[in-house]
Amino acid sequence: MSTMNSAPAPLSGELLPDDTAMDAVTLRVGDLENMTGFYGSALALEPIEERARGHEVHRVLGRGGVPMVRLAHTPELPLAAPGSAGLFHTAFLFDDAATLAAIVYRTAQDGRARFTGSSDHLVSEAFYFTDPEGNGIELYTDRSRDLWRHVDGEVQMDTLFLDPNEYLRTHLTQDGLDRVSAEPGRVGHVHLQVGDIAPARRFYVDALGFAPSFTAIPTALFASAGGYHHHVAMNTWNSAGAGPRAATLGLGELALAVADRSALDALTERLRRSSFSFDDDGHAITAHDPWGTRVTVTIGGTSTDELLTR
Repeated sequence: MSTMNSAPAPLSGELLPDDTAMDAVTLRVGDLENMTGFYGSALALEPIEERARGHEVHRVLGRGGVPMVRLAHTPELPLAAPGSAGLFHTAFLFDDAATLAAIVYRTAQDGRARFTGSSDHLVSEAFYFTDPEGNGIELYTDRSRDLWRHVDGEVQMDTLFLDPNEYLRTHLTQDGLDRVSAEPGRVGHVHLQVGDIAPARRFYVDALGFAPSFTAIPTALFASAGGYHHHVAMNTWNSAGAGPRAATLGLGELALAVADRSALDALTERLRRSSFSFDDDGHAITAHDPWGTRVTVTIGGTSTDELLTR
């Protein structure tokens, strides 16, 4: 495979810790009740808490008290213009095929969702939808890491046909449907639309400290911590040349969780060295990528209270 985007990975001391994980994603939404209903019906997410923030209402959804999505009600904002930078999809990771099949079935049964495809990516099996306001959603499970193949230090991924009907026939059970709300789920990765890969790499790799994990596609970059196939991805497939984001509905923030303050200290040094401005309140660091997307890195993950106050 071509490696046109390849470049030396950061030294080990320049990387995010191996146990870095994705945290709750924030979406700015126009219809809070409809979006709450959709994520409850499709992904079995329950409202945990909400709070007024000036003229906005912020509502946190999750499972078992664990936040997964924050909906920020901003009905005065327009939809994002076609071709703009922002969200490609939020990817929700589930532990097994039975849970994934149940979630896919629930989502497909909700008339507010639009099915956009399914793929075998070698490292994972994935199904794609858009929510009622056009935000991309990936629902997926990972294959065991010992089945992943690596070439020149990069995990190999592909996009192969995955028959959605055959998957449901094989894995969907009544028991899976009955217990889906009790099964764990989390944000596995976030895939972004950007205007140019090079500045995206400077921010997400050089400054944040993700390691490139798959660079064989010239118009995309996949990066991760701890050898995962990807925690973040950036592409220009619909957004080449896009400038800074306007205030619109859609992605409000992506968030990461690290274990301790030493990881934040290393991050602040990388951000300073890379000339990216940031805010540091002692528990969380917030910066913006070259297109204005807000990225927050917290110690131990974001609590519901923190989501509703930041």
